[in-house]
Amino acid sequence: MRGAVEKQSATMYSSPKISFWKKSAHARIALLYLLPSILLFSVFVFYPMFKTIYLSFFLTDQQGNPVLPVGLENYQYLFESESFRKSMKATILFVLYTVPAGVILSLCLALLANEKVKGIGFFRTIYSSTMGISVAASSVIWLFLFHPSVGMFNRLLGIFGFPEVQWLLDPKWALISVSISTIWLNLGFSFLILLGGLQNIDEHLYENARIAGASYWYQLRKITIPMLSPTLFFIITISLINAFQTFGQIDILTKGGPSESTNLIVYSIYKEAFINYQFGTASAQAVFLFICIFIVTILQFKFGEKKVHYQ
Repeated sequence: MRGAVEKQSATMYSSPKISFWKKSAHARIALLYLLPSILLFSVFVFYPMFKTIYLSFFLTDQQGNPVLPVGLENYQYLFESESFRKSMKATILFVLYTVPAGVILSLCLALLANEKVKGIGFFRTIYSSTMGISVAASSVIWLFLFHPSVGMFNRLLGIFGFPEVQWLLDPKWALISVSISTIWLNLGFSFLILLGGLQNIDEHLYENARIAGASYWYQLRKITIPMLSPTLFFIITISLINAFQTFGQIDILTKGGPSESTNLIVYSIYKEAFINYQFGTASAQAVFLFICIFIVTILQFKFGEKKVHYQ
């Protein structure tokens, strides 16, 4: 009897140690699986991020090496710069032009493509086709469409008796023109994600609503939008981040002009670093952009996620 008690006591005191080593072994195995991702993130995300923050407190030479520590002077210079204020304004307007319009248009196309009619697969392919086109190729296409003399848009305006528009040369129209090309370019991705979300909604909900005599618009408001809200939340968040990071179409279509009306923050960073060789101020702009995206994303999760209906 005494031996059994001693054995049980020894087992009780040794089990926490065994549990600790078991958890430790699991942690080491998990870390081993995560190691490739950690290495990739360290090389391509964490190191560049900390390097950028570090350079934002220095004046640099043309090779980007820190020369003179200046503290917060680079940030002070930015907020005193008229060019940077124009860049901020252009970026905010660009986000407002592209994100709501892109999400609404993608949702409308996804609702149309979700209908069970003959030949709908052809339209689904057409609507999602922009996913297969690169930024450079699409920008060149839109460059010809916006051409003031041979472009299709001005020819259409001429047919209907309207005056020609300098799409990419007029400061009033340049940002709108780039926004239109960006909406078209991002349409395919948003459309496919929203269509997938629509097809995952349980059909029995619609059948019950039809039996109860609910109209299409009532079903859209009370079933489709609530059940699609997680997908919409994802698309809006991704679209916001992508809009703040737009670069390719700006570089090809307008190069930040005319009169800096399309000089978005990302393009301003590029010009400051690789044209003016001012890596310190460019890094300060990059840090500012990171903070803006971070704040917008946090606000999106704080206020937008409350309206998301998870099944």
